[in-house]
Amino acid sequence: MAEKPRLKLPKEAKKGEIIEIKTLMPHVMESGQRKDKDGKTIPRRIINKFTAEFNGKPVFSATIEPAVAANPYLQFTAKVEESGTFKFSWTDDDGSIITAEEKITVA
Repeated sequence: MAEKPRLKLPKEAKKGEIIEIKTLMPHVMESGQRKDKDGKTIPRRIINKFTAEFNGKPVFSATIEPAVAANPYLQFTAKVEESGTFKFSWTDDDGSIITAEEKITVA
């Protein structure tokens, strides 16, 4: 699967603030259309789904297709009304899921 994801979001925010969240997942993202040196098709292996939740509620999701480059980078915003935890999940074609969490304090 992939290495540990990189996340960037503020540690603190004001109630009702819209924050910017950036994620980068190190991953080869093989489309299944290339061939190896022997002419055999390299099997497709991509992250096909990304989800973000805040305190258990969905805030963002994306279906990812083979045309996305290696090491997919996603950036989105979320409005925070309370302190809590963002949970991020990346699902690979092989069924494995990488998760990461980040806490934010809202004053």
